[in-house]
Amino acid sequence: MTTGNIIKSIRTLRTMVLHPQDSHAEQLIEQIRRIGCQVEAQWPVPHALPEHVDILFIEVTESPAAKLLELLGKECERRPTLIGVVSYENPSVLNALLDMRVDAVLTKPLRPTGVLSNMVLARRIWKDFQRSEKEINKLKDKVKNSQIVTQAKFIIMRLHDISEDESYAMIRSQAMSKRTSTVEIAQAIINADSILGNISSKGIKDAWGEHKLLDDGVE
Repeated sequence: MTTGNIIKSIRTLRTMVLHPQDSHAEQLIEQIRRIGCQVEAQWPVPHALPEHVDILFIEVTESPAAKLLELLGKECERRPTLIGVVSYENPSVLNALLDMRVDAVLTKPLRPTGVLSNMVLARRIWKDFQRSEKEINKLKDKVKNSQIVTQAKFIIMRLHDISEDESYAMIRSQAMSKRTSTVEIAQAIINADSILGNISSKGIKDAWGEHKLLDDGVE
């Protein structure tokens, strides 16, 4: 999503202010409403992050409540965009902001301008982070799957005394015949080898034949 689209979508975002009920919270809520966003306030700190919230404004102090740190430190499938609200800056507050992984920061007392620009910038940072996380997870899965297939190839090479290419061809043939992925076949081979690890290689080959883990004509 481009910056222009983010700006256009701001008014559709649902926001929450997690802040003690004081004049600062009231001022922040009023400014958010002027922008046109749906906003609700909540205090004290809830047991779980609300799933329906897109942007969460949170007060950050020198010594954040352990409950707040635990809440925001949890990995969740849908972590909202976080904007910290601070009264002053010092090493303790900055460390708390980093621990909570906020996407932007507002300082008190709040000014008439600044809330909207922080929301836009924070949303852009949040989206970039989400995109990066997806790419990283894809790469992790790719590496993990490659390791699984490689481990299965070496098991077949050891049991059948064949080359790596021939071993992979067997796995691929099984995947095609069973209409599944090579990773699933490879994992099944690894699981079988682990279960039957105390049996001799010949015993494992016989056991595989009995359970039809490999087609009779593929050897």
